[in-house]
Amino acid sequence: MLGTVVQQRMSTQVLEAHAVLAAMEKSLAMIQFNRQGIVIWANELFAQAMGYRAEEMIGKAHRQFCFPEFVESREYERFWTNLRNGIPFQEKIVRMASDGSSIWLEATYMPVYNEDGEAIAVLKVATNITTREQAAARLTSELKQMAAELLHRTQDGITRSRQLSASMELIVQDNETSAGFLLDLEKQASAIRGIVQLIRDFASQTSLLALNAAIEAAHAKEYGRGFNVVAVEVRRLADQVQSAAKNIQVVAEGMARQVSKVSESSQLTREQLVSSQQQIRQAAEEFAEIGSAAVKLDGQAKTLNVML
Repeated sequence: MLGTVVQQRMSTQVLEAHAVLAAMEKSLAMIQFNRQGIVIWANELFAQAMGYRAEEMIGKAHRQFCFPEFVESREYERFWTNLRNGIPFQEKIVRMASDGSSIWLEATYMPVYNEDGEAIAVLKVATNITTREQAAARLTSELKQMAAELLHRTQDGITRSRQLSASMELIVQDNETSAGFLLDLEKQASAIRGIVQLIRDFASQTSLLALNAAIEAAHAKEYGRGFNVVAVEVRRLADQVQSAAKNIQVVAEGMARQVSKVSESSQLTREQLVSSQQQIRQAAEEFAEIGSAAVKLDGQAKTLNVML
């Protein structure tokens, strides 16, 4: 009676194992290789993913599903050595479909052991993730393209900002030079006002001297006629000098006012130029920060590409 119960339990366990295997075969792409890497069995899901019929895959070598650069590498040799020694392998891999295109698989290679614990075959269970990888590759490509375009535009912006900043620097320097000229001109106008005042003082003294000479000539009567003529001419000349001095003073004061206005305008322009120059420098710094961000974005895109 006990033996019958045990047999029933074992039978149930065997049936459950078969059911599990059948469920896995319906859901997962599966293929089996012998120790030499030759296909001894494959289900339809795996065959369809690779572009074959299941019966077509029997007898094909594993290397036929790999790209030449992998087959010819030491990594491929180590890969099979580990499997023959009973070391499983689980990784995201790329394989070559029947039409030569790439197919991405999330694969697990599991050694199959005999009763003596010897690895006699390798079972591979895989999930086709090609669509996901292609979408990720497109996203990575778009990120890299965006980063490259952003970096290019940023570099152009930095270059143009620096050029504009250099031009503004020259304008500021020219403005400072002009301001220096205006300052010199203002000093000269002030000197002219001083000279004009000296001329007016001299003309006043000359006019006073001519008046005294005329008085003395009047006292001298006939003896002073010639002297009086000279006195009159000196006084007339003094009046002309006085009148010219007034005109010069008017012109000098007008020039001084204009110089002052130009100087104030020049100072305001200089302040605006300096402010603009600072803003340009700030913009260039911001462009540089954007450039750094673009470089980081490009780096992250490359890292994502490697991870995927």
